Amino acid sequence: MKFVRYEYEGSVGYGSPDGDKARVLDGNPFEGGAPTSETLPLSDVALLAPVEPGNVIAIGLNYADHAKESGMPLPDEPFLFLKTPGSIIAPGAPIELVVPENRNDYEAELVIVIGKTASRVSEGDALDYVLGYTCGNDVSDRTFQQADNQWVRAKACDTYGPLGPVVTDEIDPHNVSIGTRLNGEIKQDSSTNQMIFQVPRLVEHVTRYITLYPGDVIFTGTPPGIGPMQPGDNVEIEIDGIGTLANPVTAA
Repeated sequence: MKFVRYEYEGSVGYGSPDGDKARVLDGNPFEGGAPTSETLPLSDVALLAPVEPGNVIAIGLNYADHAKESGMPLPDEPFLFLKTPGSIIAPGAPIELVVPENRNDYEAELVIVIGKTASRVSEGDALDYVLGYTCGNDVSDRTFQQADNQWVRAKACDTYGPLGPVVTDEIDPHNVSIGTRLNGEIKQDSSTNQMIFQVPRLVEHVTRYITLYPGDVIFTGTPPGIGPMQPGDNVEIEIDGIGTLANPVTAA
């Protein structure tokens, strides 16, 4: 299963990518939508964020090397924080930096997409609640992050959560390459096999406290190599088997 969400002639739909076309689904993928014979050229549609989450959960310090570069001890359990639904934007949409003069970093992340209502899910059953995975960029204002006792201003601003381009269950989430290019230059280059807490543990931990619903997402943490972005930059998050999430950077 692999799908995109798009707008075409004023309507929103879902499609299964097939080369340079999308095979239209006959319904919502969360409710069993399946590909039809109808296709649309991807060049004719506007890609949207693949899901519209009500809950956007994020995990901090989930790669050992990233914790080291941040000068932080390894966590004993997953470290949770929240982004906002308004932070989610589509591939190609601008990341609008609220305070461009601050240090604003890119963070490549594998993102879990929840497929059905999940509450107090066990680690052993966790993957039954996962619809698939997509690329995310956990945009982070380091100036606000260091100044505040919590991370709302740093992480949850409008446009600070690019997502896409596709959702897929056709990867091994624990062994795919993940990286970032800034203006074409490689900045992050790692693998999800470096995650401290894997997907089942994260789903178990989050749903112990927060009920998740179809379309909700969990950002799973970033590998080492984080760095600043400036207006005028273009940032690309790439995960093998998912694709490339590209967004320009502007001032708000």
